[in-house]
Amino acid sequence: MEQGEPHSDVRWLNAEEADLWYTLREFIWGFPSTLDRQLLHDSALSSGEYSVMATISDSPEHRVRTGELASALGWERSRLSHLLRRMEDRDLVERAPSEGRDRRAQDVLLTPHGWDVLRAAAPDHVTFVRETVFDPLTGEEQALLADILTRINRACDEQNARRKN
Repeated sequence: MEQGEPHSDVRWLNAEEADLWYTLREFIWGFPSTLDRQLLHDSALSSGEYSVMATISDSPEHRVRTGELASALGWERSRLSHLLRRMEDRDLVERAPSEGRDRRAQDVLLTPHGWDVLRAAAPDHVTFVRETVFDPLTGEEQALLADILTRINRACDEQNARRKN
């Protein structure tokens, strides 16, 4: 985009910044489809389904309130609700009244079949993550990437908070 009078106060990207942005954008768009292909090929799970199942399995009680699950995944409740319905149809998860403070709330749990599917999917998925994300980087580069992504996520959170108001 050309710098011009109407937007003269905009801090346009220089050539190096634009190259970095295009590389990041390519990663942002490409990595999720690569991740989905791996999961679908190796386990017949979408990345969303795997994320739901992994989040539940990582929780201390192996059950998560629906709202907390949506928040942990950064999803709208409606998106999660649709996915949970499909996962219930496949006998991967079930919903049950919350054992917590609010009995009206629903918890999501893995079914026995869901646990079997997750246990079968995890080794190939971890191998994919290791080979794709960790093996190409040194330990120092991994630490740097973690720091960079943390700062970008924080900036995104700040942008989202500003746009909510």
